[in-house]
Amino acid sequence: MTRKSVLSLKRRQFLAISLALGLSACDKNAVNFNSIDITGADYCRDFKLSDSDGKIRQLADFKGRYVLVFFGFTQCPDICPTALARAAEVKQKLGKDGDQLQVIFISIDPARDTADLMRAYTQNFEASFLGLRGSDEQTKQVADEFKVFYAKVATGSSYTMDHSTLSYLFDTTGKIRLAMRHEHNADQFAADIRQLMKQASRVLYFFVL
Repeated sequence: MTRKSVLSLKRRQFLAISLALGLSACDKNAVNFNSIDITGADYCRDFKLSDSDGKIRQLADFKGRYVLVFFGFTQCPDICPTALARAAEVKQKLGKDGDQLQVIFISIDPARDTADLMRAYTQNFEASFLGLRGSDEQTKQVADEFKVFYAKVATGSSYTMDHSTLSYLFDTTGKIRLAMRHEHNADQFAADIRQLMKQASRVLYFFVL
């Protein structure tokens, strides 16, 4: 390759990067998400918990996919099954793009949520859903990292769990993007995910100019 060709290629690469960064900044200001845009937050950075096979999983394992994280427990009477049923509906609404979405359910009740129970519970909603659990200490560390509240509430001779209801969406690079409200429906969730997918495709287009 001649020196002139190299300089031309470098100019094209610089222009592509500049356009991509500019477009990304414009999109962030222009897009009105239904969810809370927390792009750049200094929390929700990672998790390290065991799946139902005992394998330690972390965000890096899902690079190249959008990751939707929800904290809950298998004996939850309404909020958790509603969240997972909605997530399954979101995957359907995304059509073929739904294959890019990985849903992760993190237990806040590891004493009762065994590995086998987590597998059965999550796969009851969708075969690809992944349940993660850890020790009491690990659970607290991850919940603190995500700013998730949870607490035991006595109910007769047993207990239930009070907990936060936000879902967290990561982009394909493992960066946190959205805190998704529980009161929103599958259409609103899917619309926000599509917006992120569109942003990513535009940036990719300029990088391959």
